[in-house]
Amino acid sequence: MPTAFYFDELCLWHTTGEHVIIAPVGGYLQPPSGAGHAEGPETKRRLKNLVEVSGLGAALDWRRAAPVSRAEMERIHTAAYLDKFKALSDAGGGNAGHYSPFGRGSFEIAALSAGLVKQAVSDVFHRRVDNAYVLSRPPGHHCLPDASMGFCLLANIPIAIEALRAEAGPLRVAVVDWDVHHGNGTEACFYDRDDTLTISLHQENCFPPTQGGTADRGRGKGEGFNLNIPLLPGGGHQTYLDALDLLVEPALRAFRPDLIIVASGLDANAFDPLARMQAHSETFRHLATRLHALAGELCGGRILAAHEGGYAEGYVPFCGLAVIESFAGQRTPVEDPFLGILTEQQPPADFIAFQRARLERQAREAGLG
Repeated sequence: MPTAFYFDELCLWHTTGEHVIIAPVGGYLQPPSGAGHAEGPETKRRLKNLVEVSGLGAALDWRRAAPVSRAEMERIHTAAYLDKFKALSDAGGGNAGHYSPFGRGSFEIAALSAGLVKQAVSDVFHRRVDNAYVLSRPPGHHCLPDASMGFCLLANIPIAIEALRAEAGPLRVAVVDWDVHHGNGTEACFYDRDDTLTISLHQENCFPPTQGGTADRGRGKGEGFNLNIPLLPGGGHQTYLDALDLLVEPALRAFRPDLIIVASGLDANAFDPLARMQAHSETFRHLATRLHALAGELCGGRILAAHEGGYAEGYVPFCGLAVIESFAGQRTPVEDPFLGILTEQQPPADFIAFQRARLERQAREAGLG
């Protein structure tokens, strides 16, 4: 079976209003002459376009999906939050939380974004497709049960997980979040549960500030089932591979999931305006290849990725293509035109060694090394 690609053009019609990077226009903040809010549609549209023009699109199984229902949303979100979001959306837009503006109709588009993830989760688990990449927008990994946050309006992955459990019964699901920002929303949804392993690799103290520390390991039954891996800014390619070796892979082996879901933020790349991690397309290729192989060993190959952040229009497509190529087991003629200089700009060996020592210490403290 081919790798499936879940996409709906309407997801790119979600609007965040008139902003500059993350701040609303007004006062001394001049309206933008070009790109406005960081979470615009162009990075996703360019990724979809590169998938097509590279030739990889012809080898993928392109799929759409229905929106999630209100009842499916309510397995994760409070009724009060959903009522507020829906009312603001119908009234022309607003902001239902922290740094999460939206326009008219975004409630329905967010339901569609979550629906794409839900359908992919079901299809991968039931082996209707081999694996999948979901070009979901708006993203979801910051969204809390009772509030939006960080451009995220619905918790796409948690909604999809609970929909699958309602359909298939109890399951052990692992979420590996390699978005450069802490996956606080997914963490909050499952913090007191032992059936979901949540792993977040993120730039330390980036967003949300002060969250995502190593001491946050879960609560009650969930103690030990949340793993935060904060990385020093500028860590680069090797730091991600070290984190995979020392923490992510041992945690997945110990948990033995029935399904692995990747929260595929591509904003750890060196050009991203909202982070400083110095990763490149081969970083994401290595991560995807290793996790794909691990899924084959642990859960019959059941793995999919749901798109999250990534705000460098010119570079996100090369990172995303590398992930999808890895899942599909194909390599297109596309060469990353920025890879040479980004490889030369990687951090020095002593910094990489210092970062690795931190990861080794964390692995010991988490009982993984």
